[in-house]
Amino acid sequence: MNRPTILLTTAALAFGTLAPVAVAGPAAAAPRAGGTAPASARGPLAAAFGHSHPQVLSVAGAGVYRIGASLRTLTTNGHIDWTAPGCGGVVHAGVTGSWAGVLLLAFRDGRLVEVGTATAPPRSPAGATVGMSFDELEAIYGRRGSLVRNDAGDAEAYLVRVGSRVELFTGHPIRPGVGYFQVGPADFVERNFRQGSAC
Repeated sequence: MNRPTILLTTAALAFGTLAPVAVAGPAAAAPRAGGTAPASARGPLAAAFGHSHPQVLSVAGAGVYRIGASLRTLTTNGHIDWTAPGCGGVVHAGVTGSWAGVLLLAFRDGRLVEVGTATAPPRSPAGATVGMSFDELEAIYGRRGSLVRNDAGDAEAYLVRVGSRVELFTGHPIRPGVGYFQVGPADFVERNFRQGSAC
């Protein structure tokens, strides 16, 4: 078999595997009541390799990555893959296991203050995910959320307040809609969006 035929056959097989998942839509990907999402709802790669990505990212965090968790404890328990110092005492980190490449973390003074993702899943408790339009978020959240702009006026995001914490859906750099979904205390997550980093 020549190379172009192999490529076309591979593409056809991949499309045939992916198409049912794409057609199923977000409702099929939602977890069943009292359980976790079926393997097929986790996406074709996750199902094929047995990965179990976080299905819900809330203002409390996701899994062991709870807002307020200690960087030292998470590292000791093998949940942190890498760290990178930021400015103002903030440390950014990547996670381990099947969630690696799904969640990004930020710690301030050794405590988790932000969990974010550029993938879907996870979704918010209300069902919002990366890739949705701001209009879709408005339809989901209604009066609970609002479209906001940063102080410089050069970026917009969709903000949902939950007590002293927020869900923040920021734009994508090259296409309309949500490119990043993050949660955490408003005094960190919302402030960083509105004012930018301190240094």
